[in-house]
Amino acid sequence: MVSQKLWKSLQPLLPVVPRSRKGGRPRLDDRAALNGILFVLTTGIPWEDLPQELGFGNGMTCWRRLRDWQAQGVWDRLHLALLTQLRQCDEIDWSRASIDGASVASPRGAKKPAPIPQTGES
Repeated sequence: MVSQKLWKSLQPLLPVVPRSRKGGRPRLDDRAALNGILFVLTTGIPWEDLPQELGFGNGMTCWRRLRDWQAQGVWDRLHLALLTQLRQCDEIDWSRASIDGASVASPRGAKKPAPIPQTGES
């Protein structure tokens, strides 16, 4: 579950949704939805099997919130905020980090690989 301290730093990054003027069922609290999303993603259970006893709301509600937040760029903002906090506390475990040469520009003056000769018709 998301701690109170962590929630205080993440909550401002979530979009504010005004209450519907039509009435209807109250919207699931964002913290409960986030906990439900994290529970499903970490356990791997199907969305529809999210236990109601946990208080995270309905699995389909959590799935819709995940979809909406993804479309609004919320996950990118949350990820950046968490990485920033971890970096400030020197809590990033760099021993498991890796980098792919295909995604990093070569240093200036690096030799380009020789062209690969054709082995047959293209």
